[in-house]
Amino acid sequence: MFLFLPNNRLSSSMKNLIIGIILLLPIFANGQDTSSVNLSNPYQTVYTHLSNLQDDSYYPEIAQKALNAKGVDASRRAELAVKLKQIFDGKGYMIDLDKLPRNPNFKDTITGKAMLVVDDRIPLVYLEKVGNKWFFSSKTVENIDELHADVYPWGTDSLVQLLSNGHSLTKYFGLYSWQILGILIIVFFSFLIHMLLTWVFEGIIIRLLIRAGQRTIAGQYIKPVAKPFSLFAVAFLLTILIPVLQLPIIFSKYIIVTIKALIPIFGTMVFYKMVDLLAAHFEKLAAKNESTLDDQLVPLIRRALKVFVVITGGLFTLQNLNFNITALLAGISIGGLAFALAAQDTLKNLFGSLMIFVDRPFQIGDWIISDKIDGSVEEVGFRSTRVRTFHNSVTYVPNGKMADMTIDNMGMRQYRRYKTSLAITYDTPADLIEVFVKGLERIVLEHPATRKDFYNIYLNNFGASSLEILFYIFFEVPALPAELKARHEIMISIIKLAEELGVRFAFPTQTLHMENFPEKKSLTPEYSGNKDEYETKMSGWFEKEKVGAAREN
Repeated sequence: MFLFLPNNRLSSSMKNLIIGIILLLPIFANGQDTSSVNLSNPYQTVYTHLSNLQDDSYYPEIAQKALNAKGVDASRRAELAVKLKQIFDGKGYMIDLDKLPRNPNFKDTITGKAMLVVDDRIPLVYLEKVGNKWFFSSKTVENIDELHADVYPWGTDSLVQLLSNGHSLTKYFGLYSWQILGILIIVFFSFLIHMLLTWVFEGIIIRLLIRAGQRTIAGQYIKPVAKPFSLFAVAFLLTILIPVLQLPIIFSKYIIVTIKALIPIFGTMVFYKMVDLLAAHFEKLAAKNESTLDDQLVPLIRRALKVFVVITGGLFTLQNLNFNITALLAGISIGGLAFALAAQDTLKNLFGSLMIFVDRPFQIGDWIISDKIDGSVEEVGFRSTRVRTFHNSVTYVPNGKMADMTIDNMGMRQYRRYKTSLAITYDTPADLIEVFVKGLERIVLEHPATRKDFYNIYLNNFGASSLEILFYIFFEVPALPAELKARHEIMISIIKLAEELGVRFAFPTQTLHMENFPEKKSLTPEYSGNKDEYETKMSGWFEKEKVGAAREN
């Protein structure tokens, strides 16, 4: 339509009217002219959505055009567009528009479809091509309310909607007045909650534990957890409250990410301290068990759990710092495979140590014999077992080899055998030998560390230069030192009994019989007694031994 006026010239008043009408046209079209919205490619669609929800250009009616909101009430479309941006802001996700494709015919390389995930951290938010235009997908629109509730839980979403109109207020230092006030309130309540939780731990829980007789647990394990736990709770609370402030994305990107990284850090500190409490509980259980290997297992469990806590906490921290943990773990897996191939012996020793702790072929302090190993076990580590030899040297045996060895565990004997032959001279009378054998039996029966239900003491052999009495007994003692002490006591008692009865111990000799000279006395002792006299002597000796032992006690 053309407008013709005389002399083809417009008056100045008419020009001003036309300019005013042009400026007011957006208002007549629901506040903005939406016919010129560019949705030709992913870049333009995201740009249209975000650029029209900025403080200096806040046009939700235009931003909602980027949503594939068919079937959604028209009155809610603008609200959903605002909520979608609030999801990005609340997560601290800054969308880099320069990385978005500007190709109208873009297709996803994995699915082959005309679609694009805006940010890999929110896979449910993606674009799709409908006709010749790109929109935030209908599936995204369906999930906006749920995603928004996850970012703003516990009713904070209502608070966000209430404060979302603050774009018209005055700014100070780049922030609205209500945002500055909100920051001060959050800082105050964070400090208050930190002090309150610390007081609850130190003032209530620890006192209750002390009253229950758990002073050690309260002082060594619970008190160090108080501050890290309170900081963990404060950091968790900040992740909920900070998004409500709707800070500029350039600030919230780093603030929210930092706070999210602090949560696993403080959580790691808490669990790291709790490992000591768990290890203390295991130590009590190990103390009730007779196995000394459990005492070595507890420190290994403590170290392994602490390493696990630190590694897990580190992975969660990296994830919250927006590192790609999947790629990192894949790289670690490949590197771990290469490391495993290069460290086969180390891994073999590690699994060997696990088999030792599972099968328990020996305990700490056991005397073991295997190949060239002969000594007592002092320590079982992740890589090797330390054995103290009887030369007082220390042998380190790789656990991989230890698991494959045939181990003779002398420490697991219920009874410790002692076998010897008592050689007496050939001129010892038979009656004296019988009494001496009975005396040996009585020594075994009266000693507190000997096995009473099984022993063998008999005249056993005619030797080359002596009569041999088999002395075959067992000691019921827990360790080698006690066995040596009991053996010493038995041998001393045998010598004293032999002295009392006049029994002579033989040694390899050659006897040359010569004619007796009148002035020389024979070396062969004269046995003038009989069996009754020998038994009387033996009984008298045992009575004297009992009296002596009573005096010593």
